[in-house]
Amino acid sequence: MHPLVDDTTICRHCQETVSDSYCGKCGTPVTLKRVDAHYIVHEIQHILHFEKGILYTIRALLTQPGKNIRSFISDDRSRLVKPVIFIIITSLIYTIVAHYFHTENHYMSADAPAQPAVSGIMNWIQGHYGYANILMGACIAVWLKLFFRKSDYNFFEVLIMLCFVMGTSMLLLAVFAVAEGLTGSNLTKVSGPLMFVYSAWAIGQFFNGRKLGSYLLSLAAYLLGCLSFMIIAVLIGVAIALAHKV
Repeated sequence: MHPLVDDTTICRHCQETVSDSYCGKCGTPVTLKRVDAHYIVHEIQHILHFEKGILYTIRALLTQPGKNIRSFISDDRSRLVKPVIFIIITSLIYTIVAHYFHTENHYMSADAPAQPAVSGIMNWIQGHYGYANILMGACIAVWLKLFFRKSDYNFFEVLIMLCFVMGTSMLLLAVFAVAEGLTGSNLTKVSGPLMFVYSAWAIGQFFNGRKLGSYLLSLAAYLLGCLSFMIIAVLIGVAIALAHKV
């Protein structure tokens, strides 16, 4: 048992009198554990949700993505890693791998635009894939809602699905970035199409597609969403450049 503390001890969070190791009102511990190696490891495990199965999540999204994401949304949200954390971490993994192996296989890479503001936005996208993917997912979700109007899933549920799908795509790109770095081969022609094929397959599964048309609509929505995102990014850059000239 934890030793009792003095009755005069006051909770630093809610100002209640504490007679145990934790405040009986808000649950704040009287003494915080010291920040050490064990604390850092625990925090990393908590972020990656290892105790609930990061490896299970990856396997589930590679084998039966539609079924498992539907289950996450409607039945059980304890088995898969949280979707926003998942896409940010997987995007970070890809960024680190691509930087370490000095690969130029950026799935959104393009020639530098003439406008510095547009170029700056493109550089931000390539340097912040996690956040950029969420924004791109919002564009894709709009097209998916348009193409699958009869679906009961709302915009935010579709966006959550895309966080899982796009996060898995980033892991696939990371694998190819490692292979490219180790072999010196340009695998862009393989990794890019594979990412789109996986995304169309996973999204089609999510909408419980039993017809080829569902997967084709998923692919079309994905491509149109990516294109829309890039057009919006360029337009924002142009607007910034015009604003600076005024």
